[in-house]
Amino acid sequence: MKVWVLGSGSEGNATLVEAGTTRVLIDAGFSARDLERRFEKVGLPPDSVHGVIITHDHADHTRGMGVFARRYRTPIYATRSTVRACARLLRGNEDVVHYRPGTYFDIGAIRIAPFLTSHDAIDPVAITLIDQETGAKLGIATDLGRPTAAVRHALTRCDLLILEANHDEMLLVGSPYPWSVKQRIASSHGHLSNRAAAALVCDLLHPGLVCVILAHLSQSSNAPRLAHAAVHAALRQSGYAGVLAVAEQDEPLQMIDVEALRRRVGPRQLSLF
Repeated sequence: MKVWVLGSGSEGNATLVEAGTTRVLIDAGFSARDLERRFEKVGLPPDSVHGVIITHDHADHTRGMGVFARRYRTPIYATRSTVRACARLLRGNEDVVHYRPGTYFDIGAIRIAPFLTSHDAIDPVAITLIDQETGAKLGIATDLGRPTAAVRHALTRCDLLILEANHDEMLLVGSPYPWSVKQRIASSHGHLSNRAAAALVCDLLHPGLVCVILAHLSQSSNAPRLAHAAVHAALRQSGYAGVLAVAEQDEPLQMIDVEALRRRVGPRQLSLF
């Protein structure tokens, strides 16, 4: 399994996952032109994608879904409620496949398991993806609100975890957002803080977790160094010595080869960077 976080943050989110000859795009929160630029950056053709999986209806996850799907004849996978909420982005001639939270489905060599979150969207999900040949498991949870028991269960025993660390609590209080927006972000239907993300990662820690990528950072209420420091400190106390990285908003993150990391780790884990 190979993973490219093409970009993640309050302005857009998209992650490309490859297993065998199958490639899927998780969310399309950038314009089609910007997605094409990001594909070019990682050296992959956009028409190689076998499906676009949409996690919920917010624009930072859906912005380019319609144009991208039409341009490259790529099927869109989303819940019925999400498709209805995104009607303005669609023309009706797209290949749309509906999935249900709690029910897995396959796209080529990848098994996708969507599960509900408490985020304030129409029908929000996070997902796990399993390479059916190697068994490698990826968890993507970028809009959580709060880590419910169902979320914790679904994300157990991931080899790679992409998890939101949306805001620093003090920066959020001092941010220029209206008070109502600050309350929404910090609520159980909003986003995880750096501190909450650190606690959740530690709860999910197991010997097979080789990489953690922090994602969906707020541009006004967080900073990469703050998110990294908070999670790094918590993981080090818990004995984790694997890879810790922070996804960027404007440029793709370096490709993560899960199998290569698993081979390198062996009985020990990697050093943090």
